[in-house]
Amino acid sequence: MTEMATSSGEIERMEDRRLTALAGTAVAGMLVAGWAIFVYAPQDALQGPVQRIFYLHVASAVAAFGCFAVVLIGSVAFLWRGSQVGDRLGRAAAHVGLVFTTVTFVMGVIWAKPIWNWDPTQTWDARLTSTAALWVIYTGYLLVRRFAPPGRTAMRLAAVVGVIGFVDVPVVYFSVEWWRTLHPGPVLATPGGPAMPAPMVVAYLVTQVAVGFFCGVLVAIHYRLQARRDAAEARAVAAQLEFASAPETR
Repeated sequence: MTEMATSSGEIERMEDRRLTALAGTAVAGMLVAGWAIFVYAPQDALQGPVQRIFYLHVASAVAAFGCFAVVLIGSVAFLWRGSQVGDRLGRAAAHVGLVFTTVTFVMGVIWAKPIWNWDPTQTWDARLTSTAALWVIYTGYLLVRRFAPPGRTAMRLAAVVGVIGFVDVPVVYFSVEWWRTLHPGPVLATPGGPAMPAPMVVAYLVTQVAVGFFCGVLVAIHYRLQARRDAAEARAVAAQLEFASAPETR
């Protein structure tokens, strides 16, 4: 028993060291992305310095979409096979995806104000509205997971929200094509190729890789924390059951 506990502790320490190394690499990647955005990429001739928001704005949106795709996969895994790993992965990805959705939202509003003199309280925009809906949906996912009756009921309800909520992801992506909107159309994926100079494309790709890796590490760390919390709760329940049954054995 002692050997098993020692082995388990050693595995946990190895995983912690691995996550620490990955976190350090992710931070270094974000520093490289910062250099690419503010030093390597040229300044936009029309929009000026504020255009540099583009790199983090778009990269954060893609990272958020990736997180919500993971929530979808984890939710399907739970509903189909009852996978608690899927439930835990969905929870971790939802938390991180919500953070990157917030970054996307805030960066977009900051960018739009000086360029279009846009006031979101006065002018409706399809992408802003659909992104706000996305934020509300996954906030609801986490609230359901937290406040629904504990156990598999909360897992099941959250998984349903995770599956249905993903419908809004393509709505956000295609909103600039489906509705009249102030938001500019695609500048990277266009029929004639990227509508940007090559250095800007390179800066975006560097930023996207760095943000994507950073996002993945955050999900891994959050998953690790969720696993430890679930294990602690399971031990507490087992201890309560053992204590409740103790008088009957005496």
